[in-house]
Amino acid sequence: MYFLAETLEELWISYNLIEKLRGIRVMKKLKVLYMSNNLVKDWAEFVRLAELPVLEELVFVGNPLQEKFATDQSSWIEEATKRVPKLKKLDGDFPNKRGDMREWR
Repeated sequence: MYFLAETLEELWISYNLIEKLRGIRVMKKLKVLYMSNNLVKDWAEFVRLAELPVLEELVFVGNPLQEKFATDQSSWIEEATKRVPKLKKLDGDFPNKRGDMREWR
């Protein structure tokens, strides 16, 4: 996949049993990442997404890390956007200037 790293802007890798995000940083132009329902379970892996300079949209629902917050979605969004602050859209929600998330309608 390294040959795509310089040009790839969107990547859909949901349902692939992915646990680690090692090497993702080479995707310098990646803006959209759909990686729901994988096996990422800790913040150490999640923060690798902050290495993507133009990542704006992420779908991460269904990963064990996100499911820890199943009863408190606002805490998930707060914690995730602290670690990857440039996200404009997370699991279908949009941040406003206060850092709150609003569902697109």
